[in-house]
Amino acid sequence: MPSSLLLEVPALADFNRAWTELTDWLSLLDRVLKSQRVMVGDLEDINEMIMKQKTTLQDLEQRRPQLEELITAAQNLKNKTSNQEARTIITDRIERIQNQWDEVQEHLQNRRQQLSEMLKDSMQWLEAKEEAEQVLGQARAKLESWKEGPYTVDAVQRKITETKQLSKDLRQWQINVDVANDLALKLLRDYSADDTRKVHMTTENINASWGSIQKRVNEREATLEEAHRLLQQFPLDLEKFLAWLTEAETTANVLQDATRKERLLEDAKGVRELMKQWQDLQGEVEAHTDIYHNLDENGHKILRSLEGSEEAVLLQRRLDNMNFKWSELRKKSLNIRSHLEASSEQWKRLHLSLQELLVWLQLKDDELSRQAPIGGDLQAVHKQNDVHRTFKRELKTKEPVILSTLETVRIFLTEQPLQGLEKLDQEPRELPPDERAQNVTRLLRKQAEEVNTEWEKLNLHSADWQRKIDEALETLQALQAATDELDLKLRQAEVIKGSWQPVGDLLIDSLQDHLEKVKALRGEIAPLKENVSHVNDLGRQLTTLGIQLSPYNLNTLEDLNTRWKLLQVAVEDRIRQLHEAHRDFGPASQHFLSTSVQGPWERAISPNKVPYYINHETQTTCWDHPKMTELYQSLADLNNVRFSAYRTAMKLRRLQKALCLDLLSLSAACDALDQHNLKQNDQPMDILQIINCLTTVYDRLEQEHNNLVNVPLCVDMCLNWLLNVYDTGRTGRIRVLSFKTGIISLCKAHLEDKYRYLFKQVASSTGFCDQRRLGLLLHDSIQIPRQLGEVASFGGSNIEPSVRSCFQFANNKPEIEAALFLDWMRLEPQSMVWLPVLHRVAAAETAKHQAKCNICKECPIIGFRYRSLKHFNYDICQSCFFSGRVAKGHKMHYPMVEYCTPTTSGEDVRDFAKVLKNKFRTKRYFAKHPRMGYLPVQTVLEGDNMETPVTLINFWPVDSAPASSPQLSHDDTHSRIEHYASRLAEMENSNGSYLNDSISPNESIDDEHLLIQHYCQSLNQDSPLSQPRSPAQILISLESEERGELERILADLEEENRNLQAEYDRLKQQHEHKGLSPLPSPPEMMPTSPQSPRDAELIAEAKLLRQHKGRLEARMQILEDHNKQLESQLHRLRQLLEQPQAEAKVNGTTVSSPSTSLQRSDSSQPMLLRVVGSQTSESMGEEDLLSPPQDTSTGLEEVMEQLNNSFPSSRGHNVGSLFHMAGDLGRAMESLVSVMTDEEGAE
Repeated sequence: MPSSLLLEVPALADFNRAWTELTDWLSLLDRVLKSQRVMVGDLEDINEMIMKQKTTLQDLEQRRPQLEELITAAQNLKNKTSNQEARTIITDRIERIQNQWDEVQEHLQNRRQQLSEMLKDSMQWLEAKEEAEQVLGQARAKLESWKEGPYTVDAVQRKITETKQLSKDLRQWQINVDVANDLALKLLRDYSADDTRKVHMTTENINASWGSIQKRVNEREATLEEAHRLLQQFPLDLEKFLAWLTEAETTANVLQDATRKERLLEDAKGVRELMKQWQDLQGEVEAHTDIYHNLDENGHKILRSLEGSEEAVLLQRRLDNMNFKWSELRKKSLNIRSHLEASSEQWKRLHLSLQELLVWLQLKDDELSRQAPIGGDLQAVHKQNDVHRTFKRELKTKEPVILSTLETVRIFLTEQPLQGLEKLDQEPRELPPDERAQNVTRLLRKQAEEVNTEWEKLNLHSADWQRKIDEALETLQALQAATDELDLKLRQAEVIKGSWQPVGDLLIDSLQDHLEKVKALRGEIAPLKENVSHVNDLGRQLTTLGIQLSPYNLNTLEDLNTRWKLLQVAVEDRIRQLHEAHRDFGPASQHFLSTSVQGPWERAISPNKVPYYINHETQTTCWDHPKMTELYQSLADLNNVRFSAYRTAMKLRRLQKALCLDLLSLSAACDALDQHNLKQNDQPMDILQIINCLTTVYDRLEQEHNNLVNVPLCVDMCLNWLLNVYDTGRTGRIRVLSFKTGIISLCKAHLEDKYRYLFKQVASSTGFCDQRRLGLLLHDSIQIPRQLGEVASFGGSNIEPSVRSCFQFANNKPEIEAALFLDWMRLEPQSMVWLPVLHRVAAAETAKHQAKCNICKECPIIGFRYRSLKHFNYDICQSCFFSGRVAKGHKMHYPMVEYCTPTTSGEDVRDFAKVLKNKFRTKRYFAKHPRMGYLPVQTVLEGDNMETPVTLINFWPVDSAPASSPQLSHDDTHSRIEHYASRLAEMENSNGSYLNDSISPNESIDDEHLLIQHYCQSLNQDSPLSQPRSPAQILISLESEERGELERILADLEEENRNLQAEYDRLKQQHEHKGLSPLPSPPEMMPTSPQSPRDAELIAEAKLLRQHKGRLEARMQILEDHNKQLESQLHRLRQLLEQPQAEAKVNGTTVSSPSTSLQRSDSSQPMLLRVVGSQTSESMGEEDLLSPPQDTSTGLEEVMEQLNNSFPSSRGHNVGSLFHMAGDLGRAMESLVSVMTDEEGAE
């Protein structure tokens, strides 16, 4: 919007700001809606998102009045302005924000409808998925129940029936899987913008498992069908093969008989005919070799399944008969060939046969060696097993030939004489016949032995190879089953892992639930470690067997181990991330408080969890929240309130509102404290416990006052304030009692309800409270004004006088009950008067009095109303009263009554009667009958000390004392200020300002008044030349004077200490002269039963001396602190003297700023007024509250007149006249002090 237009129409600025805020909120809301994704198929996640949408819609509806107000304001602006450009801009912006509002609302409604449909579809899909997984489980159970049974026709038929039934069931169950797939596809299609990983992975897993089951069932069905066919065909094939054997045996017998005829070898034609017939027979034998082996193999399978039955015996006989006939047929065939091939060179033919057999055996051995090594996967080993089965068939087929040849050689070597061998050898002989025959025999025998050896070696090699194949098959099958099982379990775990949302997208409140789920998953996958170890052991076992796993199996093992490790790492990382998120973002974290500051500020946390704040612009850090710093700076505006009690109460009221504790009821605070089990008041609370309790408090307040409470900001600010009050050293711990005291003191409740609750916290189980417990409560309470730098006005932070006052009020009972405590608190003791004043300030905020201020003419009077009890119809508003302004004819010491609520007719009549009475009373009467608005307490210098140092909470028993004097801490500003009032009292006693050693109960220590008195004394020195003329000289003069006074006081204390020691020595000597046991040294003295009246007197006197010595040491420490506090007050006085003169009109006259400052400085003590039934109070005026009562009829009027004359109303003051006015001021103050001190002496 153009700036010129904003200048022309100022109301547009407010409209523009409101429009921008609402537009930005709608834009942010729209972006958040678009960025929100939900896990499809996760009902919990969908329901959480639906609740979010519902809450967002409620927020939108709650902001609708804001939109309507904006539209109304726009219409009013359009009606009020005649600027056409402004009207156009307003119309355009209203249309835009209405459209944006409608779009966001429509988006919210559509999204909510979509989520409802998604929830319904996800529920349907989950039901279908469960049904599909149920049928998968049933199918797996049936597959696992199948075992190898009898290999018979009936058994195989039953298995085929079961398999077909399972196939039928699978076809029916396919419907469930198809329904789950269809619903999954619908989810994937309709909600692709959301997270569909869970649906996708679950569907893939179901389909993969379903496909594997179907494949296994189909393969089993095909195998069983083939086995059934073979079993049905086996008896027929066996009968047919036996019939052929019988026929072939008959043919072999005929040929064998023919070959044994005499002179057969001479008939070459007959030999050829017989050889042709033998070849035909041998061809049939070889053609039936495979049939024989198949029958033999299947027969043995059937035998194994029929083991122990009669059918097995019959089948075994038939198989034995078949094998016998087959062997005999092969032998007869070989014999026939041998007879047909018989000739003169028989030994050479045997020699050639043996050589052929050796070559064959060598080839087979090489072939068997080439089958190694064993394959690295199940498929390769199955193939090797089939190859070796064929190899063994060849060996079995060759076995009769080898055995027959070896038998023929044996017979030949046995039957043939050497002469026959000689005849067989027609070659020329060079060797003798005997030697040649021996060589032939030796050659045949050697070859026969080699053939036999190689045959046995080949059989052993084959058996060993078969054993290795069997072991490899068994191990690989176990490995395959183990890897399948592990893969299935890993896939299930990975499905769960894949459904995990990023930790950053999780709701903070759901972090703990997600953490528990991940821990449960970790427990579920823990047994997988055994599966992984088993798979790896099987892999190592195969390696030990010399089996090199195939690349597929190696990759599978590596993949399974990698997936297992990744799953473990993912689970541990997820748990770690959730732990960190729960720590950093959960209910026990402080992350949500980071939004309590804006740039360039950043909230950081120290190692002990204490927050601090970084300003990146100035590169500085500080303990206080930026808003808290601004709040403290704003409290300086209240320093112009003269009376400390009201000044403190108004500061606390502003602090109470900033912390939103004015909205917190006592019952809500108690509920929060009970919810966090804060019952042990002496126990410390750490930062997280404080934050958790404060979060509970402010969350409840946010629900009740949504637009007033910013939870992160309020929690951080309240934490900051509590640490400033009770943990200035930032240790990160405060006591439970301190926490309760701070929260309850500033909450919204009746005053006496607060008193009762606080007393209950320190009372015992019997309802009584002793001095130590009451001291704890008052100590924690006084820290609240102490943090604001106002503790001096309430008697300092030494709570001993207040405790003593309370128990004196209770007639020095060892314990007090709640009723006595409440009665004492109703008197508004000085240390606690700020709390009832706070309640009166809160009550007066909205009070409207139908009266006119006689000074500023305000009508009606808002806030406190002060009615004079000296003059009729004379009222003052709180602003004039707090600033000390008076009208002509009225003095501040005149009695007045305070109202924080509108007056009633009865109160008006009562006040009229009092005014009438006061008209006939003299000033001396008011001086002799002072009325205090609070209960003053004795300072630490009066009476017997409680056995506790000023700043310590720890109380010793009444009968014993600490071994050494207390040491006061000066680590921070509050510790240096906390004994301010008591130190000033000691200074006045040392200077002879008072005649008594103690201050009367009606006296009040006025810090600034003492400063003025010191200043006047410094101005009144004997030599005019030594009179200081500037604030610096005043400061130097006072420092030197104070140093001398301190040295003199220390000397007096040392002298007193020496006198006490001498007195003690004297008493000790008297004691020894009388023959009594020597007295112990003072630190060793313990309360004992005296042996005689004289002993009791000596012990009591020694105890009193020791107590007196302790008090003196405490006073000395207090004086040192007084010195530092006095320096700060003198510095303030110097600033008041040096600041530019300002004018303030009082009673029609103009007074300069020094006068105003001095007048205001008269009010460091609070105006403590006594509240009665109707919340009214009476006071004898300012002087009753600030100083001892005195007659001010003449002296004070003269002093005020002299002050007014000293500071004329001229505006032309220069710096040179400042010193002249300082002198006049000194003389005026001297007169004032004289009047006051003279009256004190007279009384």
